[in-house]
Amino acid sequence: MLRLLAIFLWLVSFVPIAAANEGTRVERMQISHQADGWYLDADIRVELNSQLRGVAERGLSLYFTADLVVSEPRWWWFDRTVVEAERLWSISYNALIRQWRVSTGGLALPVASLDEALEIVRHIRGWRFANADALDPADRYEGRLRLRLDVSQLSRPFQVNAMNSSAWALATPWAPFRIRPDLLETWQP
Repeated sequence: MLRLLAIFLWLVSFVPIAAANEGTRVERMQISHQADGWYLDADIRVELNSQLRGVAERGLSLYFTADLVVSEPRWWWFDRTVVEAERLWSISYNALIRQWRVSTGGLALPVASLDEALEIVRHIRGWRFANADALDPADRYEGRLRLRLDVSQLSRPFQVNAMNSSAWALATPWAPFRIRPDLLETWQP
């Protein structure tokens, strides 16, 4: 009986995380092949809760990571991972000049508000995730994409706080897709 109660309490502890992620999802993806590589366009629905908005407005940078994995299914063994890519965004606020900034790669863009900064993260455009020869046109591939709040980029004291709070557990579920290089389609749930 005591073991059953412990299992029940352990399962109930995951409910706030599921509720915090309610409504966050990948809404649309499109894979395209061009002469110089494979590209992804995606629209993602993600909203910040009041706690995350509050810490961002106080000047703490928020980091978002888009993870993409493409694998080749094999019937005789485990699937072979062909491409693993990630893209990182940083959203920060400078209270002295009252300006929001979105950074990705070596590029930093000033924006007017937190919502405008989130729009850049929500709409991934022209992400080159693989070289042109990374995928064989004769094969079929399976992939998955997700966007998550990356607490590992925060300083150590904030990481401890974030890992102990369900308000920081913001991530979309993995959105599966298929790539058949001879027939590329737009994915929608």
